[in-house]
Amino acid sequence: MAGGQLKVLTTLDQAKTQWYHFMAIVIAGMGFFTDAYDLFCISLVSKLLGRIYYTDLSKDNPGTLPPNVSAAVNGVALCGTLAGQLFFGWLGDKLGRKSVYGFTLVLMVVCSVASGLSFGHTAKGVIATLCFFRFWLGFGIGGDYPLSATIMSEYANKRTRGAFIAAVFAMQGFGILFGAIVALVVSAAFRNAYPAPSYADGRAASLVPQADYVWRIILMFGTIPAALTYYWRMKMPETARYTALVARDAKQAAADMSKVLDTDIKEDDAAVVAVGGGGGGNEWGLFSKKFVGRHGMHLVATTSTWFLLDIAFYSQNLFQKDIFSKVGWIPAAKTMNAVEEVFRIARAQSLIALCGTIPGYWFTVAFIDVVGRFAIQIMGFFMMTVFMLGLAAPYHHWTTPGNHTGFVVMYGFTFFFANFGPNATTFIVPAEIFPARLRSTCHGISAAAGKAGAIIGAFGFLYASQDPHKPEAGYKPGIGIRNALFVLAGTNFLGMLMTLLVPESKGMSLEEISKENAADDEEAMA
Repeated sequence: MAGGQLKVLTTLDQAKTQWYHFMAIVIAGMGFFTDAYDLFCISLVSKLLGRIYYTDLSKDNPGTLPPNVSAAVNGVALCGTLAGQLFFGWLGDKLGRKSVYGFTLVLMVVCSVASGLSFGHTAKGVIATLCFFRFWLGFGIGGDYPLSATIMSEYANKRTRGAFIAAVFAMQGFGILFGAIVALVVSAAFRNAYPAPSYADGRAASLVPQADYVWRIILMFGTIPAALTYYWRMKMPETARYTALVARDAKQAAADMSKVLDTDIKEDDAAVVAVGGGGGGNEWGLFSKKFVGRHGMHLVATTSTWFLLDIAFYSQNLFQKDIFSKVGWIPAAKTMNAVEEVFRIARAQSLIALCGTIPGYWFTVAFIDVVGRFAIQIMGFFMMTVFMLGLAAPYHHWTTPGNHTGFVVMYGFTFFFANFGPNATTFIVPAEIFPARLRSTCHGISAAAGKAGAIIGAFGFLYASQDPHKPEAGYKPGIGIRNALFVLAGTNFLGMLMTLLVPESKGMSLEEISKENAADDEEAMA
């Protein structure tokens, strides 16, 4: 019976789309909603932090975060995320997906609130506690990546599995938008309640003491939707594939899915031995020759493409406020007060999210089970390369008055094709192509490679984009935004080339994709 399929898994693969599928999308998706909110809302308030804690009233321009502080504030959560992806990815395969799923959510909620309550009498004290809590916030966020992807892939039917995993990931777009909307509402309320002149008109008066509450409220607010899903997250049963293929309890898997699917599934534990005993994922580990032979190139493909994508994606997201300022879409800092600057940045980011980011995610949901993962990923990388070159080559044209809107439109298209492209597919594919015993671990490794790229993007772009002739205070001359955009176009092109190694998984069962049912003798004869 090697090469066969358990009844419970066949039932899941062939199940019609039901209410529990949508519940799983919402429960897993709200984690990603909070992930995106927490990771990207820092870009909305970092300029405000610079004004509050680093303004020198003798200078002509308001304060900004020093280079090392800005790099830490923007990058520390990404470092935590990388560590969390590796740790919780491994733990999800050792203890089960559900066992650690609730803990990651609790960690995110607690550390998000604690970030907003960062304390200290000096700038160094506040920033140090903020970075401490944002690291552990990132650690919790990191766990959500492999666990949410694996849970959704193992719950879904094979016909619409890609759309379901993409829908979970698409909640990132709403998290980014919600962060911008919260920043808009909070900054507008404080701007109206505590009017202040621009920095040029009144340096001290431009920063009202109540502005310190603005960034704290924004950082904390995103936890609310995710916290509301904690009860349902804890009520979800363990996935049938983990219970049957890893824990080797087919009867329990059948009982769990019978309740979920509202149907009667009978399974014999002996079937697990027949299906998994001859060379499936339970018989060899991550560092074995068999894994390297079957999935080594797959892991190279998923890690390299996610790494290259996130260099561009995170540098775009975290520093779009700086790009908008330099092309003139956001006015010079000294012409605004502190809270007004938050409002302008949030408005710009909400427009990009609404017009480029969110539509891209949902185009992927609509088309991924029609055209497949490979086609969407290679098309997305190609179009990102084209639009990056379209921004970089005529960069001086885009920065002249009257052309700023065109720049923003082009910039929005790079976000659209990132999300209707590799930003979604690099999340989906690792949750499908590896065996159940190693699925969460391999997804965590792939995601961690992505976060390594994000860290390079966050730290590297900050320094590389500095004007070679007039860098900002505290920075060394860089290569300028134009050349930095050329570099990002190059990374996107490399991503397109590495996509050639990515296997197509559309319409196949997880066991068929991962060769989990293949027996040793069958493999030897192949």
